[in-house]
Amino acid sequence: MATITAAMVKDLRESTGAGMMDCKAALTENNGDMQAAQDWLRKKGLSKAAKKAGRVAAEGLIGALTSGTKGVLVEVNSETDFVARNEQFQGLVKMIAQVALHNAADVETIKAAKVGDVTVETAISDAIATIGENMTLRRAASLEVSKGVVSSYVHNAVVEGAGKIGVIVALESAGKTDELAVLGRQLAMHVAAAKPLALDPAGLDPETVKREKDVLADKYRQQGKPENVIEKIVDSGLKTYYKEVCLLDQAFIHDSGKSVAQAVKEAEGKVGGPIKIAGFVNYALGEGIEKQESDFAAEVAAASGKK
Repeated sequence: MATITAAMVKDLRESTGAGMMDCKAALTENNGDMQAAQDWLRKKGLSKAAKKAGRVAAEGLIGALTSGTKGVLVEVNSETDFVARNEQFQGLVKMIAQVALHNAADVETIKAAKVGDVTVETAISDAIATIGENMTLRRAASLEVSKGVVSSYVHNAVVEGAGKIGVIVALESAGKTDELAVLGRQLAMHVAAAKPLALDPAGLDPETVKREKDVLADKYRQQGKPENVIEKIVDSGLKTYYKEVCLLDQAFIHDSGKSVAQAVKEAEGKVGGPIKIAGFVNYALGEGIEKQESDFAAEVAAASGKK
């Protein structure tokens, strides 16, 4: 039986982030073998992660990263906003964004990708064990152009490149990349503020358009308008709707006297060539996740054995 020294426990604790007693137990169970003890702790960490997996993770960070003609967004969730301010968690989000930039922006592909000796999935599980909250890589997206730039904007950033809202915008152009980057960031800020649903009417979900038409038509039917008049009013109403939800038709937030399409056209002079918005992605943290309401005081009382 190997002698387990305080120095060995300290070394294992520093390399794994696990608790002192857990490190001592790991070394004892594995006869002082450091590598085996690390593996033992990892397995224990995975077990802990599994217990936390059922808890709702709707906080966290959106990570945005661009490099020339490519950009990615990732959403990594945690249970509490407190963890989003944790440097280890922030580092995890940045690492995942880096992996997404150099691989397909697909959740399962990212999880399976190697970072050093471990996969991203294992790195997430290790972070769960160390930080003590459930975490999930919820989604990822990428945009790429053959020539031009992909720009990003992060709103409410808690650290560079990570915050509560993240946007990437792809601009296809043979013009000056520095001028394109400035325009791209302005457009990304616009998307974060105006929340367009699509680039233009053709990109809208047909069901969404049908629902809007039905709402408008029913409204005027109830007012007793004849069907031929309703059809014209609905067409006019849809044009107004497109100005609200289609990026190219929206009033540009940096100059409300112009549409986004007009602002992009005017920028072509500075850029030195035609510009096409090839796409955009907008992630808002936790959107669509049903959050659990909790009584924090009751939780604390329960944890301390009080009624």
